[in-house]
Amino acid sequence: MSESLNRELAEAVGAEHVLVDPEVTIGYGTPWAAVDGVAPAAVVRPGNAAEAAAVLRACAGHGARVVLQGGNTGMVRGGVPASSAEVVLSTARMGAIEDVDRESLQVVAGAGTTLEALQARLEPEGLELALDLGARSQATLGGMAATNAGGARAFRHGTMRRHVVGVEAVLADGTVIERLGGVLKDSTGYDWPSVLVGSEGTLALITRLRLRLRRIERSRAAALVPVDSLAQGLALAVALRDRPAGLEAAEFVLPGTLRLVCDELDLRPPFGDREPADRERPLVLLEARAAQGAYDLLAEALAEHPEAERAVLAEGAEALGLWRYREGTGEALARHRVVKLDVALPLARLAEGVAATERAALDAAGPIHPYLFGHLLDGNVHINLGDVPDDRRAAVERAVLETVLAHGGSIGAEHGIGRAKVAWLAADRSPADIAAMRSLKQALDPQALLNPGVLFD
Repeated sequence: MSESLNRELAEAVGAEHVLVDPEVTIGYGTPWAAVDGVAPAAVVRPGNAAEAAAVLRACAGHGARVVLQGGNTGMVRGGVPASSAEVVLSTARMGAIEDVDRESLQVVAGAGTTLEALQARLEPEGLELALDLGARSQATLGGMAATNAGGARAFRHGTMRRHVVGVEAVLADGTVIERLGGVLKDSTGYDWPSVLVGSEGTLALITRLRLRLRRIERSRAAALVPVDSLAQGLALAVALRDRPAGLEAAEFVLPGTLRLVCDELDLRPPFGDREPADRERPLVLLEARAAQGAYDLLAEALAEHPEAERAVLAEGAEALGLWRYREGTGEALARHRVVKLDVALPLARLAEGVAATERAALDAAGPIHPYLFGHLLDGNVHINLGDVPDDRRAAVERAVLETVLAHGGSIGAEHGIGRAKVAWLAADRSPADIAAMRSLKQALDPQALLNPGVLFD
């Protein structure tokens, strides 16, 4: 990085917020749960839109490419640099949460606010963002919007796109656009949240968001249900989806993944010694929320289904304990070298699609260890493949993604395309789609400075 650009960045944000030591910046250049990375030319940490605008103007003036980074919890290398010539713009200092608009049930928060921080701020007021992620302690609101994050409750409340009602953002040339009024009926032109949410940072840097909230339903219950097959688990979840039980989450964990979680995290198998065979069955985790009586509502709903007679139910804090068997997957897998693929399948073909992708991976790589889990009612499957030989990785990814597409699925569910799946975009989107997206990119970022290599090659 040139001395003149370094000087301009320091003038924009303060010298203490321009990091250039490779031993420090390598942390920003390494993907989450990875060991390899690239130290960027610099890491710049603006504290607001004005400072971010000055940073982007300086970078544009020098033709420097900029990687936008939130909590760096993505899985497709969309928020880390590809070369040491790139500058990382971190939103870590944009963590302010403004007063809650209780009349509209909305709040404005900075892009660098973590989901966990927002939850802690809203909980005393009896409010919440109706979206949750296992990476809540690190995932930032700006990153969640840029990737249109989903999580366990997406089937009920939708992905991040449904919750963003306003944005402040900075274009590649430093222009600031702002629409944070929160008026729900606003038909005065292009809707910036709709344009920017899901664009993976290729069009603009989101600096603040206005989010839709809801009142917390305090009564919480969960059930772990061993099922004979994934198809049976899906049928059970569909049957309960529209019951008064208030189903908020329906997750699945396949047997090999459950064994890994129990072994790595030293957890007692959820069914103890009651029925050893249950450990070899797919596991379904159901959560119900209600103003009151969630446990009774869930128990009554499950009682109508004989296949759920072996369920383990809990409420309150104990219900959170049952989530450990599902949310512990990330921690357990981080201790192993795995190929991670985030895909989605139509519900009508979910069971056969999961089985087919597992067979395809085994056929392509031989004796590997598949660890699969996901969000049952939106078809999002997290495919993790352990012990894949380096020389078979590309073949395994190709076999899995081709199988997903053959079953009518999507190659990018809730982590997006990033850099890791750029070569596959044309297999999932039509030439007309991609041309239209490129036109929008060209209009807003004509120098192609923002998140180079993300979405497009």
